[in-house]
Formats: sequence, structure tokens, C-alpha cells
Amino acid sequence: MLALAISSDSPNRLKLTEIDGPNCNVNEALVTVHATSLNRGELRLLSIRPDGWVPGQDVVGIVERAAADGSGPAAGSRVAALVDQAGWAERVAIPTDRLAVLPEGVSFAAAATLPVAGTTALRTLRHGSDLAGQRVLITGASGAVGRFQIQIARQQGASVTAVAAARHDEDLRALGAKQVVESIEVAEGPFSLITESVGGKSLADAIERVAPGGTIVMFGSSSGEPTPVSFRQFVPGHEGARLQTFAYYTSGPVIGADIAALLDLVAAGRLETRVAMTMRWTDIGRALEALRQRSFSGKAVLTMA
Repeated sequence: MLALAISSDSPNRLKLTEIDGPNCNVNEALVTVHATSLNRGELRLLSIRPDGWVPGQDVVGIVERAAADGSGPAAGSRVAALVDQAGWAERVAIPTDRLAVLPEGVSFAAAATLPVAGTTALRTLRHGSDLAGQRVLITGASGAVGRFQIQIARQQGASVTAVAAARHDEDLRALGAKQVVESIEVAEGPFSLITESVGGKSLADAIERVAPGGTIVMFGSSSGEPTPVSFRQFVPGHEGARLQTFAYYTSGPVIGADIAALLDLVAAGRLETRVAMTMRWTDIGRALEALRQRSFSGKAVLTMA
């Protein structure tokens, strides 16, 4: 079968390569991939993984062969899944607890935006416990994760302040943000929950705005800058606040159940997915460059079938 594998002497370090098909464990379904979407974390993986490694985490497609142990969806089911690697291939073996069946009316392209970005949004917000009546600050709010965080937090009763460029103001308010600010420096705290994906000075500013007993969830560092942290940043005024790191692969089991919940929200019209661009997977170079340049808001989707 064909896959996009790391190749250090190829443009974008990727090459369409013939590889062996996957061997399924008894709890894994064989899925024919129809679409995937790009995540910023994959940009780093492209630079550090060895030749021959196949990236790709968001997978949507059709079950070609159901799991041998009888778990999960039947052959022919339309599914979405989150995998750790090897999603940029024609077929993928996927544990059934990472699979969710697509509701009728949800397209492959819409579903492809959800696995990494949607579950990250859902699970980072859980660190805020009950958000009803709470104030939430979201940095990097115009990205795919931020857009989902705004919608989910608002539906849970939070008052959301989004940090994004002014051009995104109307769009993010339509998603549920009560306030949109261009810089975290002008966000007026305190906030009981802050989701932080920028790092550097942004994280330092977040510490100044977290409420006593509140939580800052760090799930990225797009600035690439370090943040010196000291005890004196938390007192007085931020006593009991905590810094919580987040990675989807250590965030707990039943990812498939969370993807299913997100798909149900999409099907009900309660969660907007933003497909900023769609192209064939053989044109991945253009999509990767657009992602590097942050030239779109939402997700880039690659089609394979």
C-alpha cells in the first residue's frame, strides 16, 4: 500500500512510498483511510523522526475488516479515530477504543478535524471541572483547538475571553467568546481556567491572571520561547493556582468515546468545524507550508480516496 513516509532527501521530508500493509491485533480494526487533517505538532515530528517513519494522527474512513475480538464497529462502518502514528497511509490498524462511528450527515472532511483538536479541547477544559459561571481565558483562540474550546466552554456555561488577532473578533464572538483581545496583556483577570498554547511571555502573563485556586493548562508552546517560573509569581493573589501540562496520549483512555461525543455535537449543529482548505494527500507540501505560515484559521484536510 502507499503511505507518506519521512524521507530526509525529499521536499518537506516526505515521500509517497510503497510499504507493507498493517498487521491487526485482535482488538484492532483495519480501516481504509479516506481523509486526514494536519496538526501543528506534526510539523515538529517531521523534523525529528527517522526516514521511513509514517506520520498522521487524525483518521477518517471505512472499516475494511472488523476487529477479531468482536469489539468495535462492523465492516463497512464510517469511522473517525485518533492514532499515534501511521495515519498518512491507505490503510491503518486502529484499536477499537480509539474509533467512533460517524453519525449520518457528518462528512469525512468535518470528522477529520476532530480527533486531535477536538479531544484536546474537550480534555483540557475538563481540568477546570464545572465551568458554569466561571471565567475562562483561551490563548491561540483562532486555531482549531481554540475554536473548539470556545464553543465547548460556552456551552458549559463559562464566560470566555479569547486571545486572537483583531481580524478574528467577529468570528470568535459568533462561536461564543464574550470578549476577544489581541494580547493576553490586556485580558482582565482573574480567570479560573486558562488554556495556554503559546508559551514564553504568554505563559508568564497567564500566571499573573489566574485566580486563586485556578488552573493553567499548558498544551503547547508555539512561540518556542522558555518561561522562567518562580514561586513569587503566585503570591500574593494567585495562591493555590496550579500549572497543568497536557498531552493527549497521557490524558486517559476511551478516546473513541470522546470523539463520538464530539461527532454527536457536530451532527446536532452544536459544534462548528472549520475546514479551511481541502486537497489531495499528494499535495501535502502546500498544506504544510500554509500551516507553518499560519495562513488559515481552522484545519487543512487531506483526502486520500
